[in-house]
Amino acid sequence: MRGGRSLGRRFEWLWAAYAVSALGTWLAFDAFSLIAVIVLHAEATEVAVLSAAGLAVGAVVATPLGPWMEFRGKRPVMMAMDLVRCLALLTVPAAYALDALTFVQLLVVAVVVGAADIGFTAASGAFVKSLLPPEDLLAANARFEATQWTATILGPPLGGAAMGVFGPVMTVLANAVSFLLSAVGIRAIGGTETPPVRTGPAPAGGLLEGWRYILAHPVLRPLFLNTALYNALIMVSAPLLAVLMVGDLGFSAWQYGLAFSVPSAGGLIGSRLARRLVPRFGERRVLLTSGWLRACWPIGLAFVGPGTAGLVLVMAVELGVITSCAVFNPVYATTRLRQTDADRVARTLSAWSVTNKATTAAMTALWGLLAGLTGPRTAIAIAGLLVLVTPLLLPRRIDTSPAAARLRAEEAA
Repeated sequence: MRGGRSLGRRFEWLWAAYAVSALGTWLAFDAFSLIAVIVLHAEATEVAVLSAAGLAVGAVVATPLGPWMEFRGKRPVMMAMDLVRCLALLTVPAAYALDALTFVQLLVVAVVVGAADIGFTAASGAFVKSLLPPEDLLAANARFEATQWTATILGPPLGGAAMGVFGPVMTVLANAVSFLLSAVGIRAIGGTETPPVRTGPAPAGGLLEGWRYILAHPVLRPLFLNTALYNALIMVSAPLLAVLMVGDLGFSAWQYGLAFSVPSAGGLIGSRLARRLVPRFGERRVLLTSGWLRACWPIGLAFVGPGTAGLVLVMAVELGVITSCAVFNPVYATTRLRQTDADRVARTLSAWSVTNKATTAAMTALWGLLAGLTGPRTAIAIAGLLVLVTPLLLPRRIDTSPAAARLRAEEAA
C-alpha cells in the first residue's frame, strides 16, 4: 500500500469527481423534505413517505442495472448515472420557478435519483477494482471515506445558509451541477477500460445471481447481513431522535444540527486510522474490532436528557459511532472488493445496495409504527439493543490466499 502517495492521475480524477458530487449531495441534505414542508406544506406522514419511497422504489427500479452493466465499460455507465441525476434534479428548480412543483414530482425525482445512485455505486466499485492493484484498495477507500465525512461536516451548514439566502431549491440546483461536474471529471480520467469477459452464458436470474453469489460466499454473506442490519438500525433512530430532542426535550434546531455536525470530525480521524491499523494488526482483526466498537455506542442515545448534559451525551455517542464506522467502512469496502470475482462486482454491489436501501426503508416505516406505540425513547432503545447483536454476524475468517480465490472461481464456474 502506498500510504499517502499518489495512486495515479486516473484515480485522482475519479477522487475529484467523487468529492464534488459528495459535497453537492450533502449541501442538499434533507432538501426534499424541507421543500415538501416549506413549499408544499406537506404533513409529517407525507414527508416520511417521500423519504421511504425514494429508497424503496428506487431500489426496485435499480434492480436490472447490475446485470446490465456487468460486462460493459463502467465509466460510460457512471457518466450516464451522473447525467440522469443531474437532469432529474434540474426539473425541481425549473418547476419551482414556474410555480408548478408538486409532491408527486418530488417523489418521482427521489425515485430516479435513488435508482441512479445504486447504479453509480455499483459501477464505480467495479471500476475502482479494475483501476487499482489490490494493495492500493484500502488507501483508495480510506480517501473516499475521509472525503465523505469532510462533505458531511461542510455540506449541511453551507446548504442551510444557502437555502436561507437564496431560497428553498438552491441546494437542489447545486447538487445537480455537482453531478454534471462529476461526469466531466470521470470523462477526464481517460485511458482504456477492459470490461470483464463473459466466461459462460448470461445468468438467467439477473440480479438474483448477485444475491445468490453473496449468500453462498463464506465472507461476503456475513458482511452482507451485518451491514444491512446495522445500517438500517442506525438509520431508523435518526428521525426518532429528532422528535425526542426537538419535540420532547426542547432542543433548538441549531443545537440538533450541532449535535451531529461536530462529531463528524470523527470520520476524518477514523479513515486515517484505518490505513495505519491494517498493516499493523491485519485486515480481519481491524474489521472485527471496529465492527464491535461501532455497535456499542447507539444504545447511549436512549438516555439523552435535556440541557447541556444531554447535548454533550449525544455528541459523545455520535463521535464514537462515527469514528468506529470510519475505521470499519474502508476496511469492509476493501474486503468486499477483494473477495468478489472481477466478473461479478457490478451484480454483487447492485444487490448489496438494493438490499440496504430496501431494508432501511422497510425498517424506518416499522420503527415509525413502533415509536407511535411505545414513544421515541423506547423505540431508540430497542434499536440500540438490536445493534449490540449485529457483530455476531461478522465473518470469523477472511481467507485472502490465491488458492481460496481460485477455489471460489471454480465453484462459481
